[in-house]
Amino acid sequence: MSSPSRAVIETAIQSYQDPYLKQDLLSAGCVKSLEIDGGKVQLSVELGYPADGLVNGVAELLRTKINNVDGVEGCSVSVSWRVASAPVQGELEAFSNVKNIIAVASGKGGVGKSTTAANLALALAAEGARVGILDADIYGPSVGMMLGIADGTRPEVKNEKFFIPIQAHGLEAMSMAFLITEDTPVVWRGPMVSGALQQLLTQTVWNNLDYLVIDMPPGTGDIQLTLAQKVPVTGSVVVTTPQDLALIDAKKGIEMFNKVNIPVLGVVENMAVHICSNCGHSEHLFGEGGGTRIAEQFGVDLLGALPLSMMIREQVDSGTPTVVAEPDSQITMIYRDMARRVAAELSLKNSQAAAAPTISFSDD
Repeated sequence: MSSPSRAVIETAIQSYQDPYLKQDLLSAGCVKSLEIDGGKVQLSVELGYPADGLVNGVAELLRTKINNVDGVEGCSVSVSWRVASAPVQGELEAFSNVKNIIAVASGKGGVGKSTTAANLALALAAEGARVGILDADIYGPSVGMMLGIADGTRPEVKNEKFFIPIQAHGLEAMSMAFLITEDTPVVWRGPMVSGALQQLLTQTVWNNLDYLVIDMPPGTGDIQLTLAQKVPVTGSVVVTTPQDLALIDAKKGIEMFNKVNIPVLGVVENMAVHICSNCGHSEHLFGEGGGTRIAEQFGVDLLGALPLSMMIREQVDSGTPTVVAEPDSQITMIYRDMARRVAAELSLKNSQAAAAPTISFSDD
């Protein structure tokens, strides 16, 4: 039997479409090496997004496809992943200790944005990434409570200037709540709030993060403008409910990010459906399909649709969000799928930026 050709092996590899990169691994540039020695094949693949929950399954799928090629006597497949820095807006320079900054925002309050931010950060960490979370809701910080960090916990200070982030469930966390008490209201004007956000970002010693998730306050005010103009953001996620009022504000949020050249990685639809815990009847209390409609309108992905669930609320209130409290639950699987989608979208943007032509001028 003759040895398989490289073209035939590559065709077998291309028959697998990565569900997050939305293309085959060869076209996506994920094939790092392919060696063919007679009937023996060795393949090395490196995904551009964290995927601890996928790598074994992907390796097995590729191994099966290659072994089915005529002439292949044995196949070795290794699948790994590596996170690179995606481009940021304008002329801003990326932080040296943070590869990607993801802003989680909403047009209005009460749509579950902070819960989404916390579970998204934990889901990225569950896939193997180094992740931090910054609570940028200066007026109503809640991430510390959601992560089970006790009121009164204070970050260590380095060189009388820099904050050491607090560790919680494998995340590095920083929040204005760590500098004040729960009973202390923040009565500041816009410039003071914007300055506080910049301090929290730049004076926190983040430890070589793959992703820093920023839980934004609702709306499109001073903090959002500061983020757009002075913080190197690689992408944003907009959270909404299917309710018409929430969708109107979510559209404003998407339009704001588009105007300041921060890519919208997708939309998360919270409270999409309620399933009765007694009879199992499902009901769309806040409307149906709203997240899908605005995602289609703006040409972005619907990253996930989450149910109106008492479990999600109870778990964040207790300081152990769903991804930590119920790691094998269906809801956690939605969050992890969402995390891969967000990370893969950033990976694609990084690849597109790397492939863009460089234009130079000379006097010749």
